[in-house]
Amino acid sequence: MKITFKLFATLTDYLPPEARRSNQVDLEVAADASISQIIEPFGLPPKLVHLVLVNGKYIAPELRMSTTLVEGDVLAIWPPIAGG
Repeated sequence: MKITFKLFATLTDYLPPEARRSNQVDLEVAADASISQIIEPFGLPPKLVHLVLVNGKYIAPELRMSTTLVEGDVLAIWPPIAGG
């Protein structure tokens, strides 16, 4: 099935070079793939996987190993953000 995978801020460096400008890539994933399995090949450091959203809905860390997606979903990940 096809999903859209988006990385934000410094995480865009983990996308293929051709996808960094748009910060997203379309992925073909197995229907039973969990969020953790989908992001594993990208080599994101776990401490930088802070805010995980599926179609704009927050997915808590304890649910990322078991939550699966459906065709057309958008998986978006943000690193920790600091500001002042």
